[in-house]
Amino acid sequence: MAFVDEIKIHLKSGKGGNGVVRWLHLKGKEYSGPAGGNGGKGGDVYIKAVRTSSILEKYIQKAEMHAGNGEDGSNRSRTGEGGEDLIMEIPLGSYVKNLETGVDHELLEEGQMIKVLHGGKGGLGNEMFKGPVNRTPEQQTDGKPGEEADFYIELRLIADYGLIGLPNAGKSTLLNTLTNSKSKVGNYNFTTLEPHLGDMYGIVIADIPGLIEGASEGKGLGHKFLRHIQRTKTLLHCITCESGDILKDYQTIRAELKAFNPDLVNKEELILITKTDMASASIDVETLFPDQEVLQVSILDDESVNSLKKKLTQMIQKPDAVDN
Repeated sequence: MAFVDEIKIHLKSGKGGNGVVRWLHLKGKEYSGPAGGNGGKGGDVYIKAVRTSSILEKYIQKAEMHAGNGEDGSNRSRTGEGGEDLIMEIPLGSYVKNLETGVDHELLEEGQMIKVLHGGKGGLGNEMFKGPVNRTPEQQTDGKPGEEADFYIELRLIADYGLIGLPNAGKSTLLNTLTNSKSKVGNYNFTTLEPHLGDMYGIVIADIPGLIEGASEGKGLGHKFLRHIQRTKTLLHCITCESGDILKDYQTIRAELKAFNPDLVNKEELILITKTDMASASIDVETLFPDQEVLQVSILDDESVNSLKKKLTQMIQKPDAVDN
């Protein structure tokens, strides 16, 4: 199944249980007073952030999910059981919008849980209507319906580093080398069709699918994956040394980032010249990028890979907040 990073789903909280008309039965006195209990409250609906980026897949075939209804009251003034809450687990980093009210939420901490719909209140039993004048009330009220709405849920990955660049820039291969991930690779103009995450000593690295010129306008994979870069702390800008114009490749991706969201070009960045084992001549990175830090790396060169790992570890140790 393809990676699912956005869904629309109808969520519904539980209906409150009905209040009931009941009577207290005592020996020698059949109707000793009202004793109808209140209905139970309907279940609420919560969203909860979990560290599983693929979890939206299990909801793709579900048009609706709902919490439990409250039970009706019963005799002896007993209140009905409350309905079971619905806790919908969604990936850490998700954006959630109630399409009826426009209220939105972002889940940026693992375990964070937000109530998005309130269950209906339970109805009143006849005991609640007892008074000096009305000693044998026949009144009761039904439970209130729960809230319901359509919700849009969109995953925006959270990662320490995001590998970005044109297709075939070596991002997937580099991710596999750094983290022992299993991203698909190929030595042709192939682009990853879904984001992949890897872990390097507790540092999360994301392989963002390859972009092309015009991606911010929907070309190629379009802006579907540009949004994943928004919460990435640092961009690792990969440019293959096989490129006929390294500087142009760099400027192309920078232009797409800026067109999608101007704040993206202000993120911390490290330029990586990849596949240096394929270079036919040395690359003058100081001339190409005079004011920027550039590392040259080849997966066949253990020294360059280890230098990159060391650099990434040093950078992540600096206090830094996740960008929204």
